Amino acid sequence: MNSSKLLVCNITGRLLKLAIFWVAASSFANEPVIIPEAPGVAAEAWLLMDASTSKELVEHNSQLRLPPASLTKIMTSYVAASELENGGIKLDDEVLVSVESWKKEGSRMFIQEGTRVSVEDLIRGIVIQSGNDASVALAEHIAGSEELFVDVMNQQADLLGMTDTHFMNATGLPDENHYTSARDLAKLTVALINNFPEHYKIYSEKSFTYNNISQRNRNSLLFRDNTVDGVKTGYTSASGYSLVTSSRREDMRLITVVLGATSESSRANESQKLLTYGFRYFETVPLYRKNESLKKVRVWGGTDNSIDLGLAEDIVITLPRGARNSLEASTIIRNNEIHAPLRVGQELGTLTVRMGDSGEINEYPVVALDKINSAGFFSRLWESIQLFFLKLFGGDPLALEG
Repeated sequence: MNSSKLLVCNITGRLLKLAIFWVAASSFANEPVIIPEAPGVAAEAWLLMDASTSKELVEHNSQLRLPPASLTKIMTSYVAASELENGGIKLDDEVLVSVESWKKEGSRMFIQEGTRVSVEDLIRGIVIQSGNDASVALAEHIAGSEELFVDVMNQQADLLGMTDTHFMNATGLPDENHYTSARDLAKLTVALINNFPEHYKIYSEKSFTYNNISQRNRNSLLFRDNTVDGVKTGYTSASGYSLVTSSRREDMRLITVVLGATSESSRANESQKLLTYGFRYFETVPLYRKNESLKKVRVWGGTDNSIDLGLAEDIVITLPRGARNSLEASTIIRNNEIHAPLRVGQELGTLTVRMGDSGEINEYPVVALDKINSAGFFSRLWESIQLFFLKLFGGDPLALEG
């Protein structure tokens, strides 16, 4: 493949310069990166994920289908947040408490049959108090019945790619056909944080009082680690003790999922162990900003004769700490010549980022950052003549003049 067909820019040094707006200069030496084995976790399944990149750092049985218990309520609240955003419900809606919701067994918010409770209070009753009664009441308000609400939950799970999940109720009460996985719960948590950040703030609240009954958030890590701002606990005799945790330190957010631990203290300790490992040995590194020019190339037959190429999205990757200096990047332009018209976002090439000798490769589409219309007939004719002679003498149709 000749130079006009393949435009490769080895920009290992430039990669760090472009990232200087985002990340402080690294003092790591070019030495092998040593990462210890993941800590042993006393649970049936577990996972540690970088929320910014959805990269799984360590896992065990992360696709094993297990009963989620009250972790189900993460999806219950996700559906509620979606309905609030779409205008289907409002925070000040007054929900009439049914007999079915009032008598629901398990953890409770202690709402009373025949009374009215605001959607806002029900959401806190679900998230903070883990109320099964609140979950059913809100499900009935949104969908007319818990059964119809569950159908919405499963549709949302499909949209989020939760392929190992199926819900049978809005509470997490045991059912042999009610299951999820650590990986799916991590996906759901990332979506919750990214799509509904204001709603997610409720998960950090440490207590809620309703009907003169005050209950503490069951997530004990909220009380002993100020970087933890969620997410949810779960327990039944069938599921064991489970916990989904989210923690943010500086520019890095980690998600842990621990399923089937043996006690309340164990699920918290094992989650903390994973967080410590993740923050100690990995980092989230922003590499490029969206709409930042990576390359300017020649355009033929257009109202402009050049165009900036870049990325449609910010590029952020997760690396072992100390591995930044091993990054190598190259930009490949798909065709050996580019012709107008061009639209903003039109894919024209690929940015490839490699991490040293690890073999890990990430690829991102390189797109046009501007719109260029076709030039008039005579301008296009003149440029076609120029292009003919340029190629005849071995010139590069992508190179800018002068």
